[in-house]
Amino acid sequence: MASRTRSESTASDDGSSAVGDPLRPSDHVDGTPDDGTPADGAVTQPRLNLAGYLRFFWRQLTSMRTALILLLLLALGAVPGSLVPQRSSDPNGVVAYQTNNPDTFKILDSLGLFSTFTSPWFSAIYLLLFVSLVGCIIPRLKHHLDALRAKPPKTPARLERLVGFTSVTTTTDAATAIAEARSLLRRQGYRVADYENSVSAERGYLRETGNLIFHIALVGILLTVGVFGSFGYTGQRILVQGEAFTNVISDYDSYEPGRFATEDSLQPFQLRLDTFEPKYAAQPNGTWAAEDFAANLSTRVPGGAWTKQTLKVNAPVDIGGTNVYLLGNGFAPVVTVKNPKGAVVYSGPVAFLSQDGNLTSTGVIKVPDGLAKQVAFQGFFCPTPVETPAGCQSISPYLSADAKALPVLQLSVFTGDLGLDKGAAVNQYSLNEDKLTKIAGFRTAVPGLDLHAGESAELPDGLGSIEFTGIKRFVSVDIHHDPTPGYALLFALLILGGLLLSLFVPRRRVWIKAIPVAGSKSTRIEFAGLARGEDPTLARAVADLAQRHQQHLDGVAEQTNPREGERRMTS
Repeated sequence: MASRTRSESTASDDGSSAVGDPLRPSDHVDGTPDDGTPADGAVTQPRLNLAGYLRFFWRQLTSMRTALILLLLLALGAVPGSLVPQRSSDPNGVVAYQTNNPDTFKILDSLGLFSTFTSPWFSAIYLLLFVSLVGCIIPRLKHHLDALRAKPPKTPARLERLVGFTSVTTTTDAATAIAEARSLLRRQGYRVADYENSVSAERGYLRETGNLIFHIALVGILLTVGVFGSFGYTGQRILVQGEAFTNVISDYDSYEPGRFATEDSLQPFQLRLDTFEPKYAAQPNGTWAAEDFAANLSTRVPGGAWTKQTLKVNAPVDIGGTNVYLLGNGFAPVVTVKNPKGAVVYSGPVAFLSQDGNLTSTGVIKVPDGLAKQVAFQGFFCPTPVETPAGCQSISPYLSADAKALPVLQLSVFTGDLGLDKGAAVNQYSLNEDKLTKIAGFRTAVPGLDLHAGESAELPDGLGSIEFTGIKRFVSVDIHHDPTPGYALLFALLILGGLLLSLFVPRRRVWIKAIPVAGSKSTRIEFAGLARGEDPTLARAVADLAQRHQQHLDGVAEQTNPREGERRMTS
């Protein structure tokens, strides 16, 4: 009463507080001390200690709002991984991007965009989302288990305030009406509990179960991608016709292991390219369009025989859980290099990488040993050549059979340090000319070498000779081992199933109360329901329940008094 008197003494004539918020009532009291001293209007917040701050941040992190924000950030963070080449899947694309856009490359590389999915910022979002989901799931799971064990709530005193309230009067006694209601509700899948002259029922727990399944499966997807996916690996290799590839690290042209992958992760198998069958269609403008590529492979696993398989674009070959994808194709001229005494110092096919749709190709041949100097050849291979100021250019992707336009190998010759003696990795498909001297070819006094299949030529300065002995095909393949597809499919199905359950299973409670009518043998039966969330069909469900219950009571009455039932039907 004393505090009320102080507030009233400061109230203005219009009933509002003179010293406080004008929208507050005149008798409002905010923080008046017990010793009677006036309050200054300020709200004193409790001070948090270290444990309080940790609890606050944990609750913020494990809130559903935070989980949704982190999920959105994860989706946005994955966008750069599809816009720029990744070192894990396209290392050659990263090198090409660096060559074509050196300034932009430095900026993007400093942000880790060429290794998006292993960058620190993406990993931080990933881990925070994982912790947030786990922190959301555990308390909800406990609450759901407690709800499954709990009885349906007590019947409210005034059902007329609830959804779908319906009241009927019957001559059936209250005990029979409640027994029939209990039986009917159980047949409809409700959990029931008896209270005084009423039955309380609840169903729809699968809605929350589906919600939990959805979130647990989402955590499973994160574990699958982040943990199980780290046991995989990917690599690229050029397969030249007739040569076998063994799935060991040393046989790869480029190899990118997962975070937890080891040499033991590589599945043992062998590949061999037998033939390559391309199909092109001539276009009206003189170009050629690819229609189909088919690489005929022989594959073998330990203890097995060679098996014939066909590798096509978007049709990978599966070998022991490892997929082999077709990336590209081209020609591999077979060359033999001899020293001045005629001894072979180098022999074999060399893959020339195509530069256009007609397979005008460039390549490098390196001969580090066997000659007086280290020698390298760089040039073009044209399957159907025409001469241009810049060199040969192919007008067809097929090998020419025309004697006037036979496939040609044009080479420039270099001598010097090839950089192979330092033990550092060197790209075998490119040539660093910094420490080399060009002794034959464009802008030198000695013309370059033009060779057709079966021809040979002497090297400048008496270094030896080179012979163009034949032509083979090659394919570039991507070898990818991913142990996650089965788990990812399982969790994706669980996500879909959980989402459907949480969307289409209504969570509702219904009550049926039987009240004897004073002064008569009648009983008033009341029906009502309450939904947890949106349930537009609840009122109709309550009305249907009341109708079914009435039908059951009528059937009980007929069985108890058949003649009364006959008279009712006759009337």
